Amino acid sequence: MAISGFPSAPSRSSYDVIIIGGAIMGSATAWFLTENPDFDGSVLVVERDPSYAMCSTAHTYSCIRQQFSDPLNVRISQFTAEFIKDLPDRIGDARAPRLSVQNFGYLYLADNEGFADQLRGNAQIQRAAGAGTELLTRDEIAARYPFYQLDDILLGSINTRDEGYWDGGTLFDWLRRSARSRGVEYIGNEVAGMTKDGNRARSVTLASGQQIACGHVVNASGPRAARTAAMAGINLPVEPRRRFNWVYTAEKPLVRELPLTIDPSGVHTRQDGPSTYMAGAAPAEDLAVEPDDFRMDHDRWQDHVWPIIANRIPQFESIRVVTEWVGHYAYNTLDQNAIVGPHPEVENLLFQNGFSGHGLQQAPAMGRAIAELIAYGEFRSLDLTPMLFDRILSARRAVETAVI
Repeated sequence: MAISGFPSAPSRSSYDVIIIGGAIMGSATAWFLTENPDFDGSVLVVERDPSYAMCSTAHTYSCIRQQFSDPLNVRISQFTAEFIKDLPDRIGDARAPRLSVQNFGYLYLADNEGFADQLRGNAQIQRAAGAGTELLTRDEIAARYPFYQLDDILLGSINTRDEGYWDGGTLFDWLRRSARSRGVEYIGNEVAGMTKDGNRARSVTLASGQQIACGHVVNASGPRAARTAAMAGINLPVEPRRRFNWVYTAEKPLVRELPLTIDPSGVHTRQDGPSTYMAGAAPAEDLAVEPDDFRMDHDRWQDHVWPIIANRIPQFESIRVVTEWVGHYAYNTLDQNAIVGPHPEVENLLFQNGFSGHGLQQAPAMGRAIAELIAYGEFRSLDLTPMLFDRILSARRAVETAVI
């Protein structure tokens, strides 16, 4: 991914829209604003790390799925799949690649009747929204994927249409590049404060001390979202949580692609390259951390992840880690679902937060939605009303149970 540096100071003292956070979510919003025929305002994106080395976008699994429990999330991912496959036409640049999904699918494995019933209910929701979800008995899983150990498994759920790996980094690069070419200004700086006037955010203050007036402010700051919200006196239930990731090779590789397999333990593993595999897991204690905390628990692989993988796929008894890294979920502690749109008491502060690991695949639809709110004051393409911020104030949950 080609990264170019940004100036540290803005060229103006006032912007119609200031976006805090320039990774894929903020860049998607910036690009969709330039694409909207009814918006012709000025846009500033403030990114604290122009290298993007530590952002969630850079540490993602880069996968997409339609197996969600919330039908809105199914439709959101479907839009992304459509968008990336038509990227040159969508973005208006013949140089952009036409991306595709490596459709190995997600395979959820249920080892108890309660979770099996949940998969059955989710499959009905997914199919009604147009997904190609299949429910597989233990024997059907074994026939299709003979490398699994399935003695404890009752049911599986898989979709191999627009579900699997895709090149999210390339989409991010093109959204950012195109937004800048269309006049969006990016700076390498940090928002350190926000001033309000009644029920509106009036300006943001940069770490350099400069104050910039704003028409709208978009909080697209990922795992730092709660800190950004606190500048406006708002409590946002989003916290950074570490996620561990490993790439490994196997002494005896599988003869076919490995679906993104979600073991009942929560450990998940999938095909990575032609001869490599990827695995992920949460810490033993899944607690909030500082947004710059990327500590790896080096015992987690040996003591927890590898034994589970080797039990589920006996052929992987002998595997070797090639590389490992830590990323962050921007985890919504209320319901693990997106928080989108304006705050009821600060009407020009828009939230684009709390994706709980789904952000990359949801960025195009979320960018379009925020752009519509700014241009029209309402959602036009996809009604995301259930995800509005006001549910946070009343603790009204919009639950997404299919969180990995």
